[in-house]
Amino acid sequence: MKNNYVILGVSEFATNEEIELKYNELIEKYRKDRFLEGEAGNYAAKRLTEVQVAYSEIMEYRHQNDFDNDGLYGEVEKAIKAGDIRLAQEKLDQFNERTAKWHYLQSVVFHRKNWNNECKKQLEIAISMDGENEKYKQAYEKLKAQMEKPKDNYYESGSQSRQYSDPEPQMGGGSCLDFCCQMLACNMLLNCCCNCN
Repeated sequence: MKNNYVILGVSEFATNEEIELKYNELIEKYRKDRFLEGEAGNYAAKRLTEVQVAYSEIMEYRHQNDFDNDGLYGEVEKAIKAGDIRLAQEKLDQFNERTAKWHYLQSVVFHRKNWNNECKKQLEIAISMDGENEKYKQAYEKLKAQMEKPKDNYYESGSQSRQYSDPEPQMGGGSCLDFCCQMLACNMLLNCCCNCN
């Protein structure tokens, strides 16, 4: 299967739309070139067949393996817009291959949970996979600016009411530290009780 992606000149992580665009571009080129005289025409005709076979096999493989990115991505986006983050995560977990778009949508889910550190990591992965995508870059810059704000900015001036909801426990964040501290305190209390007897 990897060779088919090489023939089309696209990444294995390319979306169906990107593959179709590249396919159409190559088909147009080789259809014109096959009428050239001699070896150039033969080469173009051969390449035309290779491109058609590669595209057909890639799309068949993706269809059989539920790699209809656009459809599943649409379902994830719909769940996010509806505020059903649990469903959005379930849909994301169904993907076999994780593209830049997958990591971007995962970052959105983490952001909705206020898991900013995890959100940032997912955006960094999305950007490393698709550095040309302005949407990913803008989301990353916005998140960085939000994370760099002093804690006092989360409060409205003159009151103690919060502008933002309290975050859920964050993966790899403070919740682990809190748990360890609680376990340490419990252990110290148990040791004190046992030593008193």
